[in-house]
Amino acid sequence: MQVVNDFLQYLLVERHYSAETKKAYQEDIDDFVNFLKANGGFKDFAHVDHLDVSTYLTELSNRKLSRASVARKMSSLRSFYRYLIRMDQAKSDPFELVETRKSHHHLPDFFYEEEIQSLFATVDGDTPLDQRNRALLEVLYGTGIRVSECANLTLSQIDFDLELLLVHGKGNKDRYVPFGSYCKQALHTYLDDGRITLMEKLDQQHDAVFVNQHGRPITSRGIEYILDQLIKKTSLTSGIHPHMLRHSFATHLLDHGADLRSVQELLGHASLSTTQIYTHMTTEHLKNDYMKYFPKHN
Repeated sequence: MQVVNDFLQYLLVERHYSAETKKAYQEDIDDFVNFLKANGGFKDFAHVDHLDVSTYLTELSNRKLSRASVARKMSSLRSFYRYLIRMDQAKSDPFELVETRKSHHHLPDFFYEEEIQSLFATVDGDTPLDQRNRALLEVLYGTGIRVSECANLTLSQIDFDLELLLVHGKGNKDRYVPFGSYCKQALHTYLDDGRITLMEKLDQQHDAVFVNQHGRPITSRGIEYILDQLIKKTSLTSGIHPHMLRHSFATHLLDHGADLRSVQELLGHASLSTTQIYTHMTTEHLKNDYMKYFPKHN
């Protein structure tokens, strides 16, 4: 359908999404259309109503899809309908009032990996604030620490030799979190250059890692403000809150094969059930792991 092709082209050209992300959107739209065709026919997108959407949600539930998979399908289709409305191809969004099934934990928002790249592209400058913002994004996304833990981070908590952060978490519980080469380089650049420049403005003397434009220790609210400003520089339309980077850290680890226990320790969760809200493993992935590792089967 031409309108779908136009939308997918829009994702590539105007939103700068990758071919893989475009493919994911296309699969979500195709899946919805195929469902409609198999259940009473499909006229056009403008005639889809709330009942169609509710029936589709029931179908997704019957397929035993995870809440994360359902949420991402809904997100893709909402984006598509926002585009249709702007193009006068639809008058309303039938997905607007849809709520996925409630669970004990709210399903966290997170960024696609391509969206993370778009966010990081906003801090490729070399000013002191650019250096700070780059280091801030690298720490939040690259370690998954809480925004409060990031705001309270001190110089003595960074071990560059071992590439570890000593994080003071909730309930006075400490944990070590590793960081990678990108984070290490960003921190070195910021601490050796940008932070010094910012600290010298008002002759500040303290050991807080992240500082505001006046060289004073940054607050959690200050981090939220910085991220709000960065998101405005991107083509992303969604809002941002600091924990989205933490959620993305956990989601991307699991997507690339990390085990749940490791992610639990990295996030500093007291209970494994809290970490389980990030699970995006497919049924097939789980089945493969079972067949490969369960000793009784072997």
